[in-house]
Order: sequence, then structure tokens, then C-alpha cells
Amino acid sequence: MKKRIFIALCLLLVGVLGAAGTVGYLTFLRSPANPPAEACADGRAQGSPAVVVAAGASMTQGTLGADWVGALRDRPEHQGYEFVNAGVNGDTSADLLQRLDTDVVACRPSAVTLLIGTNDVRDGVPLNQYRDNLRAIVDRVKSGTTARIALMSLPPLGEDLNTEINQKLAGYNAAIKETAAQAEVDYLPVHERMVDLLRQRGGDPAPYDFSFPLAFGAATQHYLFGRSWDEVARAGGRELLVDHIHVNNRGGAIIVELAAQWLSVGKTT
Repeated sequence: MKKRIFIALCLLLVGVLGAAGTVGYLTFLRSPANPPAEACADGRAQGSPAVVVAAGASMTQGTLGADWVGALRDRPEHQGYEFVNAGVNGDTSADLLQRLDTDVVACRPSAVTLLIGTNDVRDGVPLNQYRDNLRAIVDRVKSGTTARIALMSLPPLGEDLNTEINQKLAGYNAAIKETAAQAEVDYLPVHERMVDLLRQRGGDPAPYDFSFPLAFGAATQHYLFGRSWDEVARAGGRELLVDHIHVNNRGGAIIVELAAQWLSVGKTT
């Protein structure tokens, strides 16, 4: 009897560890669809489809929260474009700057979106250093490509807009808008659109309270139990964020619409 219980417990443990490993891989280790390593390793041949590179961190990678790059790729009006997902979990502006040549410039893009800085805010990267990194990123893309460039403002951190971290975030978003104006590139007001939506909601918003267990729990609900990212967010009392950082489908749709409008105006070729 004891042997059977022991075997059952071992099998249960193996199952739990296997499920945890699956969630961990799908969320944190899996590459996004069409990453630069696959799309751009050998450069781009003449006559290839117009390339749109989305560069950023985990919010762009889209394995934890909505895959807004994939949603852009799936729109009928974008079938003539090749979308390269250059999002890397955990990246700061300094990390993106280091990989620009291989992950962005090598793709010979016609258009580049930049959504980077959330981890700079969370890691306490000084604002002046972030501003310098962002300008260096834009300057390198401009010097190495002929691409149109769009800088996206950063979504809120948690949905209580009055918290200290969101007050801190405001300075980084101001730097993004200022950099776009000075470098004469486009600016997409992701933060502003999300704030407008959050202010329409009644009740007390959830303050910023991100943790790795929370993120892992959100991913478990999605990948193991089949809940949509919107359902995961609602279960935590949130409108746009699954874990106080990463966007759900509703939040991702805001980014998609802004990026789609931008692409349509420029008619990337």
C-alpha cells in the first residue's frame, strides 16, 4: 500500500514539474514567431517583401500577454509585409542598443517600431541614461537603414495611475516623446490611449504589485487552462494588464490599432 502511495506521489510530482516546465518554456524561453535569428541572419535579398521590425522587450515578444505583433501580421491589409519580432524578455534600452545591428539593421527594414523602457523604469536606470540610450537606438536605426521609425510610449505599470512608479514612468514617457520630436521620427501614444480607457472605469484600480509568481500564475491560467489573456486580467481585477506589466488582448489591441494606422499612412514599401 505504501509503495503504491509513493509511486502515485512520484507520478504526481513528475506531472506537476512537467506542467511547470511547459509553462516556463512557453512563457520565458520560447522564441516569438519569425525572430531576427531566423528572418535576418543572412541579410535580406533584393526584392523581398517589405520588412517591419518590432523591437522591444517582453511586451513585444508576446509570449506573456497579448502577441500584438502577431495580430498585426494577421491583418489582411498587411499580407504584403514580413513582420519580424525583435522582442526579448527582460531587455532594457541598453540591451536593445547592443543587439540593434543583428536584430534590426540586418533585416533591412522598411519600418521599425520601438517599444522599450519598462524594464529601465523597474530597474531604476537613470532617466538621463535611458534618454541617451533611446537617442542612440534611433540614431543607429536611421544611419543603418532607410526605415520609417515609430517610438511608442510605455503602458502604465499597474492600473492605479497615482502610484509612485507611474509618476516615475511619466518622466520616461516624456523622454520618448521628446526624443521622437528631436530625431524627427513618429510617436505613437500607447500610454495616453490606455490611460484614457482606464480613467473611464469606475471603482478602485489595482495598484502596481508585479511579482514572478504572479506572472507565472497568469501564464499557467493561459497555457494550461486555456483562459484568454482578457480572462486572466479580469480574474485579477485588471482591465488591460495580466500581471501589472504585460498587456492583455484588449491592451494589445490598442497597440495594434496605433501601429496599423501608422503603417497605413506611410504605405511601407
